[in-house]
Amino acid sequence: MSNLHNKKIQSLSVRVEQFFKNKKPFRVFHGSTNSTRVLTFKENETIDISNLNQVVSINVEKRTAIIEPNVSMDQLVKATLKYGLVPPIVMEFPGITVGGAIQGNGGESSSFKWGAFNQTFNWYEVITPDGKILKTSSHEYEDLYNGIPGSAGTLAILTAAEIKLIPAKKYVVLNYVPVHSFVEAKTTLELFSNQSVDFVDGIMFSKTCGVIIVGLFSNKPNAKIERFSRARDQWYYLHAENTLKNNPEGWTEAVPITDYLFRYDRGAFWVGRFAFEMFEVPYTRFMRWLLNPILHTRKLYQALQESGAAQQHVVQDLVLPANKFVEFADFIDVELNTYPLWLCPMLPDTTSPFQLNNLKTDAIINVGVWGDNIPNYDEFIKANRLIENKVLELEGKKWSYAHSYFTKNEFWSMYDKKHYNQLRKKYHATSLPTIYDKITVKKRHRIEKKKAVLKTLFGLAKLRIEK
Repeated sequence: MSNLHNKKIQSLSVRVEQFFKNKKPFRVFHGSTNSTRVLTFKENETIDISNLNQVVSINVEKRTAIIEPNVSMDQLVKATLKYGLVPPIVMEFPGITVGGAIQGNGGESSSFKWGAFNQTFNWYEVITPDGKILKTSSHEYEDLYNGIPGSAGTLAILTAAEIKLIPAKKYVVLNYVPVHSFVEAKTTLELFSNQSVDFVDGIMFSKTCGVIIVGLFSNKPNAKIERFSRARDQWYYLHAENTLKNNPEGWTEAVPITDYLFRYDRGAFWVGRFAFEMFEVPYTRFMRWLLNPILHTRKLYQALQESGAAQQHVVQDLVLPANKFVEFADFIDVELNTYPLWLCPMLPDTTSPFQLNNLKTDAIINVGVWGDNIPNYDEFIKANRLIENKVLELEGKKWSYAHSYFTKNEFWSMYDKKHYNQLRKKYHATSLPTIYDKITVKKRHRIEKKKAVLKTLFGLAKLRIEK
């Protein structure tokens, strides 16, 4: 570890120990968020780790990197690509942080092979809530190492981690396979998940129209090159939808690696389209070009936090046993008629008890349900509860970044509460909020959309910190 890193965590350790000795609870402030819940922090009850934002070192020979928790995905990719390496899993939004993806949930189109983001790490360095600095791995403090993923920062403060890296290539060559039903989508996802490919995900534009996208690393494009990161480029999902109309048998294209990894950044998959509806702006390619600076996910999440508008949009990611996917997709079609749906196969996790892909099944499909505007708050809650109840019925789980309305009994039916409480007691974390406390929505916030957009546009949008 570098001297600078060690100085930072020693200082944090002293402050954490003071909270512990004074028997005061605290929350951790990271400086940014990719949660859709409105977050508020109290200045005198906060541990600020926003300066833990550096790539500490990269070992080319061992193909590993030591990184601090607030390193963002684009920062990590930029650093590793210099050495011809890349993380096995890269979340699709550039601003998602390493710590958020480990202690929350993280997965992408390589998850069929690697699982969740945390499954690519060798060890975590943490500060326990009594101020001790520990290095956890499958060999040291194994129970805490396995407990940290999905724990939402309620067991310890993550201060550094070592990630595995894999060889990168210049392009990802994509093969688009049209599908015409949920059953065909499931079958096709499973087919390619068992082949020697690098990426698999899918988009259903309707119950009878979708595409499974299969990617392979390549240094030679061998196909038409498409890009998605520039203002003049089409949003990725629109590109896929429009190209499918003209190529009903499928097609192949090559995408530069960084454009591929962050292909869903502009427009936040397709959630950004709702901003056009909100302000009655034409949803045209010209307007998307004109408004491009505020339609990347970093800006969209800032606006979401500032406005409270997430209280009007169902934005949920659900993981389900693959054999329950069709029933769930049919349910969404009938009850909400929400499209597009994002599909992403995931490798199960058998060691991390609080991680969402720790399901008793051999195959998992993640479904992104990101729906239309629901202005009536009661109807919004009802839609979320419909999804939650169905996920419970089908023995699935939901991602913790989103609005959660589970009862305590419902929530703990998905996780091992006894083991969780034992870990909290063993590592002196009982003064911290529980996972349930952190992810459950308890307060309705005032919605101020236009003010939020202006503050975001002029760089004034920030997380709420109260005196």
